Amino acid sequence: MTTAQENTAEAATTHGVELTDAAAAKAKALLEQEGRDDMHLRIAVQPGGCAGLRYQLFFDERSLDGDLLREFGGIKVAVDRMSAPYVQGAVIDFVDTIEKQGFTIENPNAGGSCACGDSFH
Repeated sequence: MTTAQENTAEAATTHGVELTDAAAAKAKALLEQEGRDDMHLRIAVQPGGCAGLRYQLFFDERSLDGDLLREFGGIKVAVDRMSAPYVQGAVIDFVDTIEKQGFTIENPNAGGSCACGDSFH
């Protein structure tokens, strides 16, 4: 049985980003291909782009003070505390179609985005 204090502590160290099974499998495969088991997937939000904010999605070996972590299918996903409110509820997926191949981010917090899809507000 968990206590309210334990639930609060867990909620304080995790984030609300979701990683689909396809994205977790692709990220894990990419890390295994490079022989790296010491890295995690990081999503961050930084000022920039034509809409005001830009996503950064990359593999990282660093642990930053205040990182929020969750694990999906053997892959840890890190979000820094400053980026967390901007990506709360976002879903990271991996698509592999004729039209597009790569990671996608569906973010309910984005009020709009630019045509290139790399930035949002």
